Amino acid sequence: MENQQKSTPKIALNYGLILGVLSVLIHVILFAMGKHLEQDWKISLISILVTTILIVAGIKKFKATNNGLLSIGQGLKTGISIALISAIIYIAYTMLFMHVIAPESMGQALEIASQKMIDENPNLSDEQIETAISMQEKFSSPTFLVPIMLVVSLFIGFVISMIASAILRKSEDLY
Repeated sequence: MENQQKSTPKIALNYGLILGVLSVLIHVILFAMGKHLEQDWKISLISILVTTILIVAGIKKFKATNNGLLSIGQGLKTGISIALISAIIYIAYTMLFMHVIAPESMGQALEIASQKMIDENPNLSDEQIETAISMQEKFSSPTFLVPIMLVVSLFIGFVISMIASAILRKSEDLY
């Protein structure tokens, strides 16, 4: 039990750091390619796959350090901790990116969204477009963005951890 108590934070920190750095690296590559404002399903899929691989690897590592035993609760704790550490790193990077590295990117993103809205709904009045853009600006502020990013990351981490823990679980009383 004591080994478990020591291994969870260490495993979560290691895998969370790796996942956070890889998430930042993916964004840096997209930024260097000029594609950071595009919403491409392939990039989202790659991000989910990387997240899944690292959370599952972290849970497996925990199981290995716990004599091959794993409860759903232990797997959830490990996986959600990995997701939390990764989210904190990525949120810090996102704030740095938005305010220091490329502060113009938020304006560009709003411009792209505005143009897309006009293209998809040509019957919208100027007033409706202005209202929608002002709402997007509010939801793009750190006050809204940080909690949303954190909740989404933790939810995805929870789902992946729950599935992985259910598959990998093993307790002494099963045998």
